[in-house]
Amino acid sequence: QAGAVERVISAFRSVSGDEGVSVGSAVREQHGRDESVHRCRPPDVVVFPRSVEEVSALAKICHHHQLPMIPFGTGTGLEGGVGALKGGVCFSLRRMDQVLDLHQEDFDVTVEPGVTRKGLNSYLRDTGLWFPVDPGADASLCGMAATSASGTNAVRYGTMRENVLNLEVVLADGTVLHTAGKGRRPRKTSASYNLTNLFVGSEGTLGIITKVTLRLYGIPESMVSAVCSFPSVQSAVDSTVQILQAGVAIARIEFLDDVMINACNRFNNLSYEVTPTPFLEFHGSSKSMQEQVSITEEITRDNGGSDFAWAEDEETRGRLWKARHDAWYAALALRPGCKAYSTDVCVPISRLPQIIVETKEDLIRNNITGSPIAGHVGDGNFHCLIVLDPNDPDEVQRVHSFTERLARRALAMDGTCTGEHGIGLEKRALLREEVGPLAIEVMLGLKATPGKVL
Repeated sequence: QAGAVERVISAFRSVSGDEGVSVGSAVREQHGRDESVHRCRPPDVVVFPRSVEEVSALAKICHHHQLPMIPFGTGTGLEGGVGALKGGVCFSLRRMDQVLDLHQEDFDVTVEPGVTRKGLNSYLRDTGLWFPVDPGADASLCGMAATSASGTNAVRYGTMRENVLNLEVVLADGTVLHTAGKGRRPRKTSASYNLTNLFVGSEGTLGIITKVTLRLYGIPESMVSAVCSFPSVQSAVDSTVQILQAGVAIARIEFLDDVMINACNRFNNLSYEVTPTPFLEFHGSSKSMQEQVSITEEITRDNGGSDFAWAEDEETRGRLWKARHDAWYAALALRPGCKAYSTDVCVPISRLPQIIVETKEDLIRNNITGSPIAGHVGDGNFHCLIVLDPNDPDEVQRVHSFTERLARRALAMDGTCTGEHGIGLEKRALLREEVGPLAIEVMLGLKATPGKVL
């Protein structure tokens, strides 16, 4: 393969120019890792295409020489998915950074892979529209489609899977595919196979996404945030289920356990009660907000909630949410000099209290202490933020074993081994357990058509 790479570098340069091809070790290492704890797996060469035509031409060269291709957006993934396990060519898409088509009256927009979610919302600032899917990181929107990202607003606005209308994808042999038809952007369709959702969540294994057409939403007239404390995980989840059943237009319901709240208090000099704590946000009209907050406050009190505080102005809302926004850094501060590793699972909401309690017991029993839990309680998804010393083999092995037990615990409760992060490197065996060998065979068959797989 090394000889093949040498032979094709000149061909790459004829497509993207000298500045569009790099074999420097620093550039290759930058593109061989994401924000996970997985070790760097650098590609043999990094290319920087500026258009779909260049991506297609480069892919054809790779296909002819049987070189693996790895798409790279912003490198904010958490499961090692950008690692070049077999070397090959990394397609860094950051130079394709244009917002191409905005249709305000139709609430949709088409963007290239170098556009991030914060960049898009900045572009939309004066239109009265926004894109609400928020995984936390300022990720590439095409990368978010590739991993079916979601985040804190998913309970109201859905995940990327519900918000992608069309994709332009370069397949492994360089063919350019428009999954819903070129230029099409209907709000719904019943025309044949749903190719768009086949590629959403495919993590770069089926093709390189070079354009995504997204649903947009009107910025709510009013936003109200609230926070309250509960005596137990069970009471917090019971309250969440009842709020959803009451038809309250909740936009976000986030959960921090007592360890996470304590870490956030120490990190930000806050004074929240060290108990299971949900953070809530409501979107709607000013008139509807009062009723929704009133219903929510009544439900939380009936379930033992206390210290209920709410705020409408942006500054106060920011202070209320600071603990949730800084959770990652607060967890890191528990063990200075160590690395943070985050893993996630998702279960039916009714099983959330059980899996959180069992997970906390597992952490203590295996001496993985001080590891906080944060979750999107509105859809049964939660994260363990584990701070570990990557130079301690025993600790690394204990954490690895714990993450496998956590995933299998979720599978046993009719859930999934990942609600947001994706399969990446760590969960490939777990995927087989989750969907079964026949589904894996079908996926492999899809992956092999057309041409050589990525």
